[in-house]
Amino acid sequence: MTTYRHKRGKIQDNAIEALLHDPLYCQRIEVNAKGKGSYRRKEKYVKKGNWEASSKKSNDYLLLAFLFSVMKTPLLYRIFG
Repeated sequence: MTTYRHKRGKIQDNAIEALLHDPLYCQRIEVNAKGKGSYRRKEKYVKKGNWEASSKKSNDYLLLAFLFSVMKTPLLYRIFG
């Protein structure tokens, strides 16, 4: 048999009452999965980032790659160097 490690510190007087106030026996609210009261404003698995179609995504990485390739040229090293 496994023993439960309670979070009540050292139990002195009433062990049953101390365990009843432990998080193991706290009330839990059941949320409906279907039907009345089941609407969730936040989705369970939310994908972070841009949700638009792939053709509408910005080309920030392309611009950064272009700028880094331009900065490697010797002419710009002489100007900014």
